[in-house]
Amino acid sequence: MGLVSSGTAALNETLKSAVDARMHRTAQRPVPAGRMNRAHAAAVGLGLTLGGSLYLALFANLLTGLLALLTALVYLGVYTPLKQVSPMCTFVGAFPGAMPVVLGWTAARGRLETEALILFAIMFLWQFPHFLSIAWLYREDYARGQVRMLPVVDSDGKSTVWRILAYSLALIPVSLLPALMNMAGRVYLVGAILLGVALFRVAVQMARPQLPPTAPSSKPAARRLLRATLLYLPLLFALMMANSGRKSEQLPGEHLRPVLRESAQPRSSGADK
Repeated sequence: MGLVSSGTAALNETLKSAVDARMHRTAQRPVPAGRMNRAHAAAVGLGLTLGGSLYLALFANLLTGLLALLTALVYLGVYTPLKQVSPMCTFVGAFPGAMPVVLGWTAARGRLETEALILFAIMFLWQFPHFLSIAWLYREDYARGQVRMLPVVDSDGKSTVWRILAYSLALIPVSLLPALMNMAGRVYLVGAILLGVALFRVAVQMARPQLPPTAPSSKPAARRLLRATLLYLPLLFALMMANSGRKSEQLPGEHLRPVLRESAQPRSSGADK
């Protein structure tokens, strides 16, 4: 999965090297800075992406390999070009962005299950306050690169703030689903509520001053939200692992084992009694 992610990042940089060159935060990446030519970067990116997908297909399972490759294709073929066209790019990009937890699940389990979709939903919703806060902080840079992130086209910032609030609020009930599905226990349940409320409270701070993203005084609130999202996700998943559910699940055919063991026992004759 690390190989596929790295390869996808390299290919993404290859495709939008001209855009990266216009933005301060990306101008020193290897391709726009001229430390690596596009052909070299494309070869490395393809090798990593295809090699990683093949590795997963061979040593985990075919489903995980195919999903990893599909994730890379959606990221490169849909999300990357859409960034120059519409602020919907954040919504589209959230799909491949939430796939790592699904890939981890299918690699271990060999199939898609409800629990994997719950983890996907958590990751999907979390990305909006996270990436919109980044886009708010670097609005001028994105505008320089003609990347149509929502804060770039939303001059007064109201649509951006409302989306941040909506997704942060929706994250609270969705983050409780692991406890309801017996994936995690009561300690996780309480922790998820506290973390969700804390994140939403930080998001509300962006709404109170009602400042546009062009106002320098709006940056500190966006930076606090970014830091909050960076703390929220690892803390939530660490808590989920530490307080994981203890629901046992039979492996395929395991329900037959007691019957097989009983049939294998030598039967007593009447004389033995």
